[in-house]
Amino acid sequence: MKAVGARLPRYDGLGHVVGETTFVDDVRVPDGNLWARALRSPSHAARIVRLDTRKAAELPGVHGIVTHEDIPRNVYGHLEALGVPADEPLLAEDEVRYKGQPIAVVAADSEEEAQAAVEAIELELEERDTLFDIRKAFDPDAPKIHPWGNWFPYFGGPDEGPDRRKVRKGDIDKAFSDADTIVQGVYRPAAIEHCPTETQVALVVPEASGRLVIYSCTQAMYFSMGVVAAHLEVPLNKLKFVGGTVGGGFGGKVDTAAETLSGLLALKTDRAVKWRWTREEEFLASSTRAPWHMEIADAVTSDGWILGRKMLTLHDAGAYARFSPYGLTKHAFHHAGAYTIPNIHFDGFVVFTNRVPTTAMRGFGVTSVSFAVETHISRIANTLGLDPYEFRLKNANRVGDTTPNGVTLTDPSTVATIHAVAEAAGDTLAPEYAAMTSEPRSGPLLPDHLVTQQRDGRSAHA
Repeated sequence: MKAVGARLPRYDGLGHVVGETTFVDDVRVPDGNLWARALRSPSHAARIVRLDTRKAAELPGVHGIVTHEDIPRNVYGHLEALGVPADEPLLAEDEVRYKGQPIAVVAADSEEEAQAAVEAIELELEERDTLFDIRKAFDPDAPKIHPWGNWFPYFGGPDEGPDRRKVRKGDIDKAFSDADTIVQGVYRPAAIEHCPTETQVALVVPEASGRLVIYSCTQAMYFSMGVVAAHLEVPLNKLKFVGGTVGGGFGGKVDTAAETLSGLLALKTDRAVKWRWTREEEFLASSTRAPWHMEIADAVTSDGWILGRKMLTLHDAGAYARFSPYGLTKHAFHHAGAYTIPNIHFDGFVVFTNRVPTTAMRGFGVTSVSFAVETHISRIANTLGLDPYEFRLKNANRVGDTTPNGVTLTDPSTVATIHAVAEAAGDTLAPEYAAMTSEPRSGPLLPDHLVTQQRDGRSAHA
């Protein structure tokens, strides 16, 4: 209990400040290491016509080259354990779907020699049509990006399961019929690069026993260990992951971007191999936060009640599914924000494009929809001529309210949060709004349209 309420220094703070913290790139091995570099696709979309590594393999300093043919299990899905089928090759086989997609990796005595070998690999591509605008993915004449189609067939193959995330609650048609006003908005947060201070780095050291010691900057140690083991088709006890300080991840270092290919090179050369992504690679080929397209239409009354919401979301997964089905699932859980809406019609699609595959970043799936929802709430208040605090407090989640997914709320913090925001901004609330709490609805806060969606939140909590 000595830590509760106390101002304690970070255990690693001093090392960061004086430059003594050890990152993966600081790790050295007694006999030195080889350096890895990757041949990446110069095209956004193309068929691989020819790949010839023979000249590259003969260059000075080159110890090994790995292509898809060297990988025991080239196609492995990050979310296979959750039922999401595998779709992304570790190294491209017959085609490339985004610029920067890795096709081959080289291990050499120096980074310069490895890069020279990469440039000596002969690659012939046949260009294909590209798709970058998720809004056009549904057009009949849109280029087909993925064997499953241009959007993910949720948790099933191309001929099974739904093709979207659906949320339905209440009677949406009645809500829009009863509304005094319909307020619509479209919100399109762009892709964001994580831009970590430390790029993707991995150092893999083979032991005499056959075990690989992997120094990794991953954010998810055991997850990455499982990914590497799956690709190499080895048991977990053949791998030893060594973590340390992550030089900035923000979600982007759950992708296991460098460990597996470095491990394959280490096995092929029987030497320690380090792969340190350049800053150019980090910007070109590492995952980003996904671009989103969100359309919201809210049925509201003139006195400030939200009767219903229709929402369409398009999530840009890039060329492969990776973590996107999970991200959109979280997004679907949060699309009503911190407000109680009794009638809901939500459709969400994971859309494939020729962008680099997108991934987690700071509140994966939630941050973007929170931006859209709060912007839309302010738009409604402005349209109705209502105070934005009062409009929010009126519709704020309370004990006993149910979410669009049917969860009964037991301890929502919306009211307290809005009060704190108003206080921090120096804004004074009207007495009846300042006195509001998260207690179950009653009186004027329980109009007819909210009665049927109430549950006993206290019983649910117990």
